[in-house]
Amino acid sequence: MEYIVFSGVILAAILYIFIQGKVNEKKQLEYFKQKLREQKGKAPEKEYKIERFIRIPGYFEKHQEGFQIDDITWSDLGMDDVFRRINYCVSSTGDEVLYHMLRTPALEKEKLEHFEDIVTYFSEHEEELINYQCFMHKLGSTGKYSLYDYLYYLERLDRHDNKREILSILAFVAFIVLACFQAGMGVACILIWSLFQLQRYFKVKNSYEPYLTSLAYIMRMVDVGQEVSEALPEVCAKEKEEIKQAAKQLKKAKKGSNWVFGSLYKTGSPEDVLFDYVRMFFHVDLIYFNHMLDELMLHKDQVDEMITAMGTVEAAGSVSRYRASLENGWCRPKFGEGKLQVENGYHPLLTNPVKNTIQTGKNVLLTGSNASGKSTFLKTTALAALLAQTINTVTADEYQAPFYRLYSSMSLKDDLDSGESYYIVEIKSIKRILDQMQESDTKVLCFVDEVLRGTNTVERIAASTQILLSMSGEKIQCFAATHDIELTGLLEGYFENYHFEEEIKDGDVLFNYRLQPGKATTRNAIKLLEIMGYEPDIIEKARTQADVFLKQGIWQLS
Repeated sequence: MEYIVFSGVILAAILYIFIQGKVNEKKQLEYFKQKLREQKGKAPEKEYKIERFIRIPGYFEKHQEGFQIDDITWSDLGMDDVFRRINYCVSSTGDEVLYHMLRTPALEKEKLEHFEDIVTYFSEHEEELINYQCFMHKLGSTGKYSLYDYLYYLERLDRHDNKREILSILAFVAFIVLACFQAGMGVACILIWSLFQLQRYFKVKNSYEPYLTSLAYIMRMVDVGQEVSEALPEVCAKEKEEIKQAAKQLKKAKKGSNWVFGSLYKTGSPEDVLFDYVRMFFHVDLIYFNHMLDELMLHKDQVDEMITAMGTVEAAGSVSRYRASLENGWCRPKFGEGKLQVENGYHPLLTNPVKNTIQTGKNVLLTGSNASGKSTFLKTTALAALLAQTINTVTADEYQAPFYRLYSSMSLKDDLDSGESYYIVEIKSIKRILDQMQESDTKVLCFVDEVLRGTNTVERIAASTQILLSMSGEKIQCFAATHDIELTGLLEGYFENYHFEEEIKDGDVLFNYRLQPGKATTRNAIKLLEIMGYEPDIIEKARTQADVFLKQGIWQLS
């Protein structure tokens, strides 16, 4: 009777622990869902560890096809920060696919239409989006490595042949039979076999143990993929079928996964101890690890398909949340031949932006003093084009334009690694844009801030004039900003002039950041010296020297 009571208590305790675990799991899920609901309409709160952030481009690096935004343009436009602002993904899969999407602008409308259907659906079905994010939350993060780092490491791993392990098991069976007839000989053989098996087990396991995390993430993705394929709405029919087929192909790779990953999650129970001995002597986990690895290497394409499909859906959900958070408004772009039109556009990272409108089919030359808004306007217009062709979302009241290949030369620096000066870096950057004009029929849209600022005035104006003239053909549309007011006259007829201006009031410089037609007519560099408290003698001599140059075209010391 005591044994029955004791067994009942043990079973009750096990049942309690199991039920408590399920209750806690459900509570955590509800907490996560509530957190997602509360986050709607707000900027993302996601934190990025630097070692993880530098690996987010992993998917992009493995999918280098078609036109993609190069590193210079990505850096010029501050796209790391823009990516963080748009990214509401909860898994590494979503992170990496969204990053790739932002660097791969569509050059035709059809590529955006299906993505827009998913974004719109999630915008209208919040709970379905939350449910999908719960699945992806279960998949989680890959830590400091990319998904493709994992595949690469597994591919490079030296695989062991299972024949040796099978022969060892057969040898054990033979020694058992031998012990039945010659006990002493049989037991001696079993002891020697056991020592050999233990020594080999720890040697081989130590070589593959660092790769268990990689394999576990991919196997977890297969599990989540199977669940996701059953839950996706009809609007995701394409992704649903791709995930389902990929998971089906990868199902064989999961065979024996409990033996392989069981050692990662030991609880110290008698069952765990027993399984540990089975692993050590019979190498069951090594056998299944080799089987899983072989299967995975045969189906790398299916892993890639699953990453793409699951990540695309999560990226669409992220964009729907991004749209809901844009308090200053947004629009879907319209594509067609003709002019570039941005109405009340603003930079997506500004919380209290000054909106500007431009409609032009020509090149644009911007003038104005420092800090007046030229660079921000260039970035705003470039981001409008980029986000239109990637996530079908523009921070403006209206956007209409052709499809473009987008390039910039704006925030350059000396290249210390190669020893190249700023000027060399700059002319190389501009040259790459001129080269791209001949690459395809798709028009180039380029943005250049302060052309050739790294050289002297005379040669800068001469070279800048010719470079900008070469950017005024049919295959390219150029937005350029300059302090050289001479360019506005030299390029008249090829570039439309716009400017930003400021007002000096009560000893302060006030900028309204409003785009104005025509060239800049005000100068404030010397006035700023006065406002900042420079000696009056310096101010007066500088002003006199500037006036003499403007009248006579020569420089004289005052």
